[in-house]
Amino acid sequence: MDWYFGADEEAIKKERRKAREMRQSQWWKRRCAKGVCHWCGEPVKPAELTMDHVVPLARGGKSTKGNVVPCCKACNTKKKQLLPMEWDAWVEGVKKGGV
Repeated sequence: MDWYFGADEEAIKKERRKAREMRQSQWWKRRCAKGVCHWCGEPVKPAELTMDHVVPLARGGKSTKGNVVPCCKACNTKKKQLLPMEWDAWVEGVKKGGV
């Protein structure tokens, strides 16, 4: 990824603070109450869901309602800093036995 330079460290810190605040909101708690991982669709106890940025902070994403989703720890760990299209390609590779 030679074309990607990363996000400014101060901007990332600011967005992480916003994400911590968002996790305390009723909006986020309602999202988690559904108990389903956004990425794998598996049922997960609401307390075990993590917040994932669809466009990762390190890749310029923001902590906004449109960019955060509840997901299981396993998916969040595997997704790391992938964009949705990269995640989809990774999942397809796993299904085909290539990853």
